Amino acid sequence: MNPLVYIIVLNWNGKDITLECLDSLSKLNYNNYKILVVDNGSTDGSTELINIKYPTVEILKLDSNSGYAAGNNAGFEYIKNRKAEFIIFLNNDTIVDQNFIEPLIKPLIESSDIEQTVPKILYENDKSIIWYAGGIVNLWLGQIYHVGIRKKDRRKYSESQYTDYATGCCFCMRYKDFEEIGGFDESFPMYGEDVDLSLRIRSYGKNILYTPNSIIWHKVSASVGGELSFLKLKRKIIGMFKLFCNHTSIIQKITIVISWIISIPYLLIKFIYLAIKK
Repeated sequence: MNPLVYIIVLNWNGKDITLECLDSLSKLNYNNYKILVVDNGSTDGSTELINIKYPTVEILKLDSNSGYAAGNNAGFEYIKNRKAEFIIFLNNDTIVDQNFIEPLIKPLIESSDIEQTVPKILYENDKSIIWYAGGIVNLWLGQIYHVGIRKKDRRKYSESQYTDYATGCCFCMRYKDFEEIGGFDESFPMYGEDVDLSLRIRSYGKNILYTPNSIIWHKVSASVGGELSFLKLKRKIIGMFKLFCNHTSIIQKITIVISWIISIPYLLIKFIYLAIKK
């Protein structure tokens, strides 16, 4: 019997995209997994529809929208007595490949130095384009970005390698490791908590592995109005500010401020360009 894997899917008023995600999860080629949907106080009938279509999927109903970090932490606490060996956190606005579990857990089984694995993530509306093929964090310039984002998928993005951080869209960890590190920091405003978790993992000398043989497709920020929404931009800025305050020295904070001041005009032009192009 394969080790038990729990997949935690966070939902907030996203019944249609969550059901599509569950449709893909129902086709997995893995014989020992369970799904928990954590519902963040939805009012759109999500839980009722999930119960009807997927009665074996567990549902944890929260009273209100507690956000990404607190919602996933609540889901983790809910399964604490289920004896899961591995846990996968998965956004509800995703579609997964039927073989996506095995490549995520294999490195964790084989190497104690690896504490987090993350799949290749492609845009759902154009499955040839990369959304995430690794993550870069620069603590001197205050930069966080995905490797390969908006680039055509090709061989260079199909090589497994260590990466700076795993995106919260989807990643896998041993149950005991997530418990020992204390879960997500719930003070983050929906963005930055995933990078914070990875930086804490790396601070203990452990590694994060990008595993491109595991593939999912992402609808990109469906819960906050799309990839270029103002709400997403605002939350990202707040999250980045908190992240770099927590993980940098005084000297690094100074270099980050200088870098951000220099970069503001470029970032505004880039945001406007992408919005127009979209």
